[in-house]
Amino acid sequence: MADENGAAGRGGDQQVADLDGFFDRLDPDMCVVTAAADGERAGCLVGFASQCSIRPPRFAVWLSKANRTYRVARAAQCLAVHLLTRDQRDLAELFGGETGDETDKFARLDWREGHGGAAVLPDVAAWFVGTVLHRTDGGDHVGFVLDPVQWGEGRGGPLLRISDARSIDAGHPVD
Repeated sequence: MADENGAAGRGGDQQVADLDGFFDRLDPDMCVVTAAADGERAGCLVGFASQCSIRPPRFAVWLSKANRTYRVARAAQCLAVHLLTRDQRDLAELFGGETGDETDKFARLDWREGHGGAAVLPDVAAWFVGTVLHRTDGGDHVGFVLDPVQWGEGRGGPLLRISDARSIDAGHPVD
């Protein structure tokens, strides 16, 4: 159904495909989100993440229900969010192209335990650990609203963006 300006609203697959013209123009920073709970660690490359409040500072990350990271994050009290630089494509490929169902991603890199047992990757542009305040179902992803409680900065350089990571084959495709 179209409005008075000819814009289509909710509808079938064609209308969803038409919306790609909007979403394909977005080029957000990518981040690696890690979770630790019940003796398990997991992490994945995330393109859906944003600051969602100024005061108090809050940040939301959206995890795919298909990923092991989501399954671990459901029980986690804290999540760690890491910004990567463009020269860290190998790290992006590890967390975006491998699945934790088959690979221990943390065995391949240096990490340390942060607040609440969160897995922190210290050699990134910046990172923070946030306490999970809320979880909200958004469809095929679940949003985790985080209250930052610990953070740090590392390497300089331009941040990895979604356009830099498009060629990474996802470890767990959505479809």
